[in-house]
Amino acid sequence: MRTLKFLLQKEFRQIFRNPNLLRMMFMTPIIQLIILPQAANFTIRNINIAFVDLDHSAYSQRLMNKVLSSGYFRLAGLSSTYDKAYKLIENDKADIVVEIPEGFESKLNTEGAQTLSVSVNAINGVKAAVGSGYLNNIILDFNKDIQVDWVQPATMNPMPEITTVSSYWYNPTLSYYLFMVPGILVLLVTLVGGNMTSQNIVREKEVGTIEQINVTPIKKYHFILGKLIPFWILGIIVFTIGMVIARILYGIIPLGSVLLLYFFVSVYLIAIMGFGLLVSTYSDTPMQANSLTFFFVQIFNMMGGLFTPIDSMPGWAKLITDIIPVSYFIEVMRMIVIKGSRFHDIIPHLVAVAIMGIVLNGWAMLNYRKTT
Repeated sequence: MRTLKFLLQKEFRQIFRNPNLLRMMFMTPIIQLIILPQAANFTIRNINIAFVDLDHSAYSQRLMNKVLSSGYFRLAGLSSTYDKAYKLIENDKADIVVEIPEGFESKLNTEGAQTLSVSVNAINGVKAAVGSGYLNNIILDFNKDIQVDWVQPATMNPMPEITTVSSYWYNPTLSYYLFMVPGILVLLVTLVGGNMTSQNIVREKEVGTIEQINVTPIKKYHFILGKLIPFWILGIIVFTIGMVIARILYGIIPLGSVLLLYFFVSVYLIAIMGFGLLVSTYSDTPMQANSLTFFFVQIFNMMGGLFTPIDSMPGWAKLITDIIPVSYFIEVMRMIVIKGSRFHDIIPHLVAVAIMGIVLNGWAMLNYRKTT
């Protein structure tokens, strides 16, 4: 224990002597947690829409007002011909063009049916699908409104109608922040645990102290523990700061046990620091370590389930997510924070991350012994 104590004192002195490292570990996650949830918003609003009103009737005006008052669309233009409106799409000033044909109101009154022409800019497929879905729902609602106008309650029986009542479990207000902030916090803890740890051994190589350490009677596990424990503690501190920001700024209070969250974070940090330590043993310079870590962390971010649901991925991608520790942590964060899951619910995730921690740290120790 004396040996480990001296190693820890050495590591903490090195960390606190480097103000840039401290700023990167604490200020960067704080700033990102404040900015990223505000910017990475999947709620699609302000869809630019242009109308070609060839009817100029009360119904056409009523339809346009209903679309614009929904809060999802903003008027990009009101054109007299379709060609002029299409120019707005070509110039990226409009996302959707709705053409209301001549005789729109009269045909509805006489024949009870009418067709609208809707052109959608589908370069951004997600925005196109969501925008056209919003528009279709508004038009269906408009159709119901005018049907009510035609029905004479005194002379006709009421039309049969099926209604649905939806209840939103776990996130009743459909808060985007409640879903995204826990996942972003996972990525920030991963950045601290993985990227900072990857600089450990390679920094000793750069300054030339690795040879001095190798000739001392320090055991391998002492050396590895001395490298891991300081960043494990700092990772816990960064996670705590993130939880405080989530509480104060976004009003997120975990529905489940906070102690269970910290227990899982403790195990997860061991796994992700094992990854960083493994990268450090394979690198000769800090630049190599940074490049390798950046490459893998980008894969973790894209395939961890934060931005893209894992269930929507192809089969080969799901197999890759099974060996990515970030995917387990993101799911557990959402389970505990949003659903209030208990220990028995996260046992499979905990076992998987613990196995990864054993494999990665064991691999790093073996590789370190090989290179020395």
